[in-house]
Amino acid sequence: MLTVSVKWQKELFSNVEIDTSQTPYVFKCQLYDLTGVPPERQKIMVKGGLLKDDADWSTVGVKQGQKLMMMGTADEIVKAPEKGPLFAEDLPEEELVVNVGHSAGLINLGNTCYMNSTIQCLHLVPELKSALIKYPPPVRSNAVDQSSHLLAVTTRDLFNELDRNVKPVAPMRFLSALRSKYPQFAQLQNGLYMQQDAEECWSQLLFTLSSCLKSSGSSEDAAADTVKRLFGIDLVSRVHCAESGEESTESESVYSLKCHISQEVNHLHEGLRHGLKSELEKASPSLGRSAIYVKDSRINDLPRYLTIQFVRFFWKRETNQKAKILRKVNYPLELDVLDFCSDDLRKRLEVPRRILRDEEGKKFGLKTKQNNSASTDIDVKMSDAEGPSNVTGNSSESAAGEEKEKHLTGIYDLVAVLTHKGRSADSGHYVAWVKQENGKWIQFDDDNPILQREEDITKLSGGGDWHMAYICMYKARDVSI
Repeated sequence: MLTVSVKWQKELFSNVEIDTSQTPYVFKCQLYDLTGVPPERQKIMVKGGLLKDDADWSTVGVKQGQKLMMMGTADEIVKAPEKGPLFAEDLPEEELVVNVGHSAGLINLGNTCYMNSTIQCLHLVPELKSALIKYPPPVRSNAVDQSSHLLAVTTRDLFNELDRNVKPVAPMRFLSALRSKYPQFAQLQNGLYMQQDAEECWSQLLFTLSSCLKSSGSSEDAAADTVKRLFGIDLVSRVHCAESGEESTESESVYSLKCHISQEVNHLHEGLRHGLKSELEKASPSLGRSAIYVKDSRINDLPRYLTIQFVRFFWKRETNQKAKILRKVNYPLELDVLDFCSDDLRKRLEVPRRILRDEEGKKFGLKTKQNNSASTDIDVKMSDAEGPSNVTGNSSESAAGEEKEKHLTGIYDLVAVLTHKGRSADSGHYVAWVKQENGKWIQFDDDNPILQREEDITKLSGGGDWHMAYICMYKARDVSI
């Protein structure tokens, strides 16, 4: 690691660090953050000429404390609106060309597409952004270590940068915090950072944010665990041994459901059914030896955002590496998970689902049953299920001054797909496909946001070498009662 100073126009930036294990392009991204000059416009004078993006630092000859000269014109700074939202028709013509109602892309800092696509998917959750804005609390809990704290802070700051910018953002500080907390994301191969698993990045980030945001609230506040409330899935499982007749019940909380893929699986529903049933071998007290148990799980509590992972990667002993299952597995824009719910949860969903059906019937001009007390005696207001909204889960007041609570229905709408292109987990390319507040779908291919048609989103189902769904995120359709 070298420290240099950089002179640009009339400004001098001191103590700029150069990570010599990375390419000069990453150094240029750092200077982009400082000066606003895009890497492609930067001309940095070194011994022998201009610094190239892919040069080898050992041959460049930069020394500790050296003063470098940089030339280049900065981009015009895009200012955040001071009052209210800024609509597309109000934008200057130059910005209107690139702005279609979405946030900025993320610069790939060297095999970081797994991280960029994860961030773009989670960035669409307004409730998570609202919780991060309030972090850290005035008095930080000792239960949160420094590396976790920094990862939460840099996530908050990166979300803010994405909201404020139209030009691509270089997530340097976030990447540094991620690798500090989880060193596996800093693995090198032949001197270059390796491709990583997007699902592992997703899970580790949510785990860290959960511990940090949980510490922000009081221990008596059940809603303090924001991540659990937004993404947590409570499962209740019946564990049965056919040989001994033993049976027990287990409970657990997870952040995603698994869609297992086999020759019999053609649709997401079939894969989820396989994922909720498994076999395990453990000691049997009655038999005095190991026996096979069947674990049959059901959903006992639902999240606002339902995450589903397609289990496409497995360890192949013949090649001693992760292989990929390319089989096509279809998934819907609208997902109903009632079939996977426990009897207790099904009962709790009955009234909200009936109200939802009545409201959707009215929308299409259908008459509802007048003797349905649940739909006639309760004043109901549907939430906007057409795309991501700013619903925070807080109660709202009715005309009579009574508070209303939001109830989930077990029906979800697709709002994000994280895809992988390639045949190996250790290579290939990750991309995020995210539904915006205006209902449009944007493909975030690192720093390149591309408008997509909704009918093309469900075509990312696999079956070849094209992008295929690895993680799907669905948003709950709810009613206010």
